[in-house]
Amino acid sequence: MLCSVFILTLSDVLTKWLAAGYPPGQLICLRSLAVLLLILILSTPRRRWTGFRIHNPGAHVVRGVFACAGSFLFVLGIGHVPLANAMSIGFAGPLLITALAVPMLGEQVGWRRWSAVLVGFAGVLVILRPGAEGFHWAALALLCGTVFGSLRDIVTRRISATESSSSLLITTNACMVAFGLLSIMQGWNLPTLRDGALLAASGLLIGSGHYLQIEAFRQAEAGTVVPFRYTALLWATLFGWLVFGDIPGPATFAGAALVIASGLFILYRERRVGPRTRIMGRALVRIPGYKEDRATER
Repeated sequence: MLCSVFILTLSDVLTKWLAAGYPPGQLICLRSLAVLLLILILSTPRRRWTGFRIHNPGAHVVRGVFACAGSFLFVLGIGHVPLANAMSIGFAGPLLITALAVPMLGEQVGWRRWSAVLVGFAGVLVILRPGAEGFHWAALALLCGTVFGSLRDIVTRRISATESSSSLLITTNACMVAFGLLSIMQGWNLPTLRDGALLAASGLLIGSGHYLQIEAFRQAEAGTVVPFRYTALLWATLFGWLVFGDIPGPATFAGAALVIASGLFILYRERRVGPRTRIMGRALVRIPGYKEDRATER
């Protein structure tokens, strides 16, 4: 997860750099195409095609749609706000996943975690500062992108038992290539040699980072690996200052502290109490080992 966060932050730096000169659809298409080419190059010599077997194509399509919407809104917004602000807004993902897991996964969330969700969203409002002079529409686009990213993660959580990391990676990027091609009618800009290399590098970085992240969730509990996601704020602050000259204000750090603290508390409660139920496939099943003593949640 640490490697994934560092790699994805580097990719975001390149995306922010390129967003000023290219439309979001073109960036999404070309960097996703780079990911697909990398998978093809690495897989063909060894004939490792069994890992791409798809058992639930409908879920792959739904995940791809959510990923396209989230990526589009992220690329649209990141060019207009400091990198650290964008990362801090993205930290609302675990809060959204907790809230969405109730209707989508059948999990029961107690009042402690709901309180943490509300505190975390208060932190997001501190970062966004709606109605304030520093508010920017791009920050709202980033928040909406985080919502779609959380929906993507919910789908991943639901199908990860039957679908491989490779199949999820290739179908999602194929969806983003198709989505990006739809924007070609609005006009693309011919990349320079340097920008073409940066686009390819961004695609390779994001593909590697997402693969490592999927594997992190597959190999360990979320409570173990998710806290390391928050190191992205350190890298975003450093790269934002070195590359773009952006220095986050006190409101960004205060809001990020609330969001991070809320996310860590939710993880703590999930490890201690655990979700009561989980939907697997179409059947609602009870998690083995769950004790029927509801006083622990209260």
